[in-house]
Amino acid sequence: MTGSAAGAPPLPGVSPMESLTWSVPGLEEDPSLCLRCRSAQLLCGKPICPILLKYRAFERTLPMVPGTELDGSSPPGLFVGRFGYPSVSAGPLLSPQPDAPELLDTPEEWVGRSVEEVVGFRTGLVRGTFRLRVTDAERPIPWLEELQLLGLAAGTVDSEATFRRPPRGHLALSDSTPPFGPSAPIERVHLDVRRLDPHLDRLSSDVHANARVAVGELYTRGVRVSRIQRAFSVGTLGRRGRRRLVPTRWSITAVDDLLSKQNVERVKQLPELSEITVHRLTALDNRWVIVLLPGPYRYESIEAWYPNTLWNPSPTSIVVIGDHEGYDGRTTYASIGGCYYAARLAVSEALLREGRQAGVVVLREVHPGEILPLGVWNVREHVRAALRRPPERLAALSDLAEVIRSSFAIPLEHWWRASAVLHDARTQRRLDEWN
Repeated sequence: MTGSAAGAPPLPGVSPMESLTWSVPGLEEDPSLCLRCRSAQLLCGKPICPILLKYRAFERTLPMVPGTELDGSSPPGLFVGRFGYPSVSAGPLLSPQPDAPELLDTPEEWVGRSVEEVVGFRTGLVRGTFRLRVTDAERPIPWLEELQLLGLAAGTVDSEATFRRPPRGHLALSDSTPPFGPSAPIERVHLDVRRLDPHLDRLSSDVHANARVAVGELYTRGVRVSRIQRAFSVGTLGRRGRRRLVPTRWSITAVDDLLSKQNVERVKQLPELSEITVHRLTALDNRWVIVLLPGPYRYESIEAWYPNTLWNPSPTSIVVIGDHEGYDGRTTYASIGGCYYAARLAVSEALLREGRQAGVVVLREVHPGEILPLGVWNVREHVRAALRRPPERLAALSDLAEVIRSSFAIPLEHWWRASAVLHDARTQRRLDEWN
């Protein structure tokens, strides 16, 4: 154990929950940038024009659905919206092509793909929508029953759909618009689900297991996290009387949170790591450094967003934000949202593989190449990928400064200032150092 309390103390004068913002010299705001550029010069600093990328994606998909009829397939995939909750918009994700590959809605397979490919997967699926109450999951109408079976499907599902109007896409001049494909309200749909995942089918039939137990059992049986999240979202898991439709965004974070908490409880029974190790990865213009420190379990995730990036549209300022937890976990929702829990799941899996508990710091520097919101899978799967790489072993914490300096464009002192766990490691003496 360390000489300090299990939860790392806040930095002097700076709360780890606060965002740190500072300007980059030489960059000035210009509201006319897009009009002057028109994608020709990439004046925003992004490697690809996000507006043009979305336009080209719709240009490929919309001609395949010229009217209100679509005969195709589902990877399988579905989406439950959150606006208007507890009345939500839900429906299948449909491909105009027969035998749509599962790849289109399987983020575990997207590591190593380009931004253009991932956006193509998302925008190549037509989103059908139907208004439902979240409590309808308990006694589903026939249409919702088909959607729930889709959430349990083991592979591609043939589909026929009639929309109330031709599907259309919405192009917004905003980096906050997710790259969804065209959408339209559904008049009628038939989903030909011929084969169910046996694990999902069994847990869906168990009306006495609560959602936490069902999610954990599916995970231990090797069901992919994205499949568990899909089944959770469409209200097929949990006790009778408690099943609900869960907006997709919420279901993703809920499953990441539940599974990582279960993993961490097992991690805390393991012996402590005895050395400092580092894992690095660069993907989709994100730079990752994951640091594992000797000692009891602690966890921190910090994101630094460069100017002109997705969630930092300012052309002049860098923003750093992070959250952390000590040995006993946390009781409040992380300020950086679902990314915190997605990375914690990946980290907990790696610690279980290594058979060690440790303090873990996930550092992520986001550059302008991340031009569209891709989802928290980006964090979960790339932290997983980084932690599967052979580690770099450091002799002392002082060596970490050079690792951070050589990995990131943002100056070292800003990372030191933002990190509560690294501050604790640098300033607190371990009890075994006095022996």
